[in-house]
Amino acid sequence: MLYQPEIPPNTGNIIRLCANVGAVLHLIRPLAFELDDRRLRRAGLDYREWATVHVHDSLEVFERVARPSRLLGFSTKATCCYADLRYQTGDALLFGPETRGLPAALLHSLPKTRALRIPMRPGNRSLNLSNAVAVVLYEAWRQHAFA
Repeated sequence: MLYQPEIPPNTGNIIRLCANVGAVLHLIRPLAFELDDRRLRRAGLDYREWATVHVHDSLEVFERVARPSRLLGFSTKATCCYADLRYQTGDALLFGPETRGLPAALLHSLPKTRALRIPMRPGNRSLNLSNAVAVVLYEAWRQHAFA
């Protein structure tokens, strides 16, 4: 799920990714673009019809409606490695907005073992959002034998 996404092509790429792996994409408002944005459509190509995308007014609404078994937040500020976690059916993978990441209060509200990072070389700031989602989503899918 994307918390307040800002860049249409990233969301379009993630829609395409979700269509290809069978994941549901949840978007948490506010969105910095319209879902019919041509940049989003171009990045997602014709995959929008193959992806399931839900838009929620807030994280609280998402949790009430979707009832995830666990909320896992991804951030460069987290200390636990994403690859060390055993992913479970029903997990919600939460990624923050491109320019600022997940809010500190939200990240700190998660148990330490559910705030995860993707390792990078020292001194680097972050990965592109769609790349980060792909890294984590494929690890979770791999752990479930790509089923």
